[in-house]
Amino acid sequence: MSKERARRRAERLAVLEKQKAVRARRSTRRQRRRALVRSLKLKRRPSSGTLYRRSRAQRTGIAIIPLIAALAVWFLVPELALRLVLIAMIVLVLPALVVVVLGRRF
Repeated sequence: MSKERARRRAERLAVLEKQKAVRARRSTRRQRRRALVRSLKLKRRPSSGTLYRRSRAQRTGIAIIPLIAALAVWFLVPELALRLVLIAMIVLVLPALVVVVLGRRF
């Protein structure tokens, strides 16, 4: 009886050891794969917005040209409602215009 229990315990321990070895191999393989993927990924700078990736002249142009356009609209268009609509259009179209004219930078 005692020998039978010892044999079953030994079998149970052998199965547990095999399972532990399989888990360890999977874990090691997963860690190696993650390290490989991490090393192959492109190194990107932290996203700080596209304005700061542009030159000083480009940033100045992005700020000054819409202001000049808004001033021109304000002084050349007689109706207040039309002025406000046109200035709102300038503000809404500005980001798309910047991307089209200056391109996207990543």
